[in-house]
Amino acid sequence: MQQNKLFIGNLPFSSDESDLQQAFEQFGEIDEIRVITDRETGRSRGFAFITFAESDSANSALTMDGKELNGRPLRVSFATERSGGKSGGKPRKPSPPKNSA
Repeated sequence: MQQNKLFIGNLPFSSDESDLQQAFEQFGEIDEIRVITDRETGRSRGFAFITFAESDSANSALTMDGKELNGRPLRVSFATERSGGKSGGKPRKPSPPKNSA
């Protein structure tokens, strides 16, 4: 399986798509950049995903692991699919205990 999607962690909360575009476009054509934000506040959650047009470009971009962006060292790795059935969102409130009479 060819891998062309990267996970970018330890992202400064002030960084946006244009910061990532500037930092990563040197490695090749970028198809998509998604900075993950909190649903309620709209604030960055400190990580993003970058999808490159070519897997070779993504592989080259791994050299950004540990490089600083806006004062923070990035964590760059291939993105992996999430396993499990969790939908994200808020946890459910526990049901009240049943009385056994």
